[in-house]
Amino acid sequence: MNILFFLKPKVDLAYIYDDSTMRQALEKMKHYGYAAIPVINRDGEYVGTLSEGDLLWAILNHEAYDNHAREAIYVRDILKVRQNKPVNVNADIDDLLLMAMNQNFIPVTDDRGLFIGIVTRRDILQYYYDKTHDDKTPAV
Repeated sequence: MNILFFLKPKVDLAYIYDDSTMRQALEKMKHYGYAAIPVINRDGEYVGTLSEGDLLWAILNHEAYDNHAREAIYVRDILKVRQNKPVNVNADIDDLLLMAMNQNFIPVTDDRGLFIGIVTRRDILQYYYDKTHDDKTPAV
């Protein structure tokens, strides 16, 4: 099954630009209640995923304990090399199952490499649950 059936489009998501400050990232994640947020550049390309853990380590490493200090640190400077790898929009839902074991969401890009949305772990698990649990009444 094509992942477009499960796609949460970019227009309905919160994301952050890689040239945003740590303070802006913290405020956006707090506002939306996100534990992780997609990061894109100004050209719309997916750059990575910023997690609460990344922010906490950056606060400790940079001793950024107040908003003034957090204004001097940019998201691109605290992104970890380990990032949620995106999939192409033409991927199949079966391709996402193993990825969902380690990620809350899978970023999706179009053929030009532009970020177009995400598929959540919940939607992937729900698909497989529905697929394996038939609601048909047993024949008598």
